[in-house]
Amino acid sequence: MKTYQVTLTKSYVVTVDAETSDDAKRVCEFYTGNIDDISTKYDRIKENFEIENIECTVNETYEYVELENNERN
Repeated sequence: MKTYQVTLTKSYVVTVDAETSDDAKRVCEFYTGNIDDISTKYDRIKENFEIENIECTVNETYEYVELENNERN
């Protein structure tokens, strides 16, 4: 089997309850990871927010390279 390094772009639409638009932007950037809400209950209470939904809207590969055996991690 061959090994490839693939570069891709993903975009998400996140629905979040927050006090201000700046708070909403900040918590979405900090507490989301690969379509998952990575915040804890403590984070949500401390920062006063709730991520309701994360939807992937773009998922495109734009480059790939076949790796040689000595290039693998």
